[in-house]
Amino acid sequence: MFSTLVQKRLKKSLNKILFVKNVKILLDEMYSGLKPFLKTLGWDAQTVDDVGLKGAEDEIIVEHAARNSLVIITQDQMTADLARLRGVPCILVGLVEIARIVDKALRDMIADP
Repeated sequence: MFSTLVQKRLKKSLNKILFVKNVKILLDEMYSGLKPFLKTLGWDAQTVDDVGLKGAEDEIIVEHAARNSLVIITQDQMTADLARLRGVPCILVGLVEIARIVDKALRDMIADP
């Protein structure tokens, strides 16, 4: 029983590792500056500019991501909504998420000067 449980946990962990290694990111225009940081952290990241889609319509970007199994990172609600409709993985990083990160950093700074 213990051995089966350990095997299941190992398999789950390996699947997560394999998934992370296979994740390819497409950064929308407003987040192209994240590319060097994500690459440094080990992610396979490219920008819409890298793939010749700078200034392209949202539908074209989503279609490219779908064809190439890419996860879109965007601040554009329309792109995120279209991706969701197509079943394309997408991370919407809006002002709310940015404000929460800033808020946490400020609170941490105050709590531990």
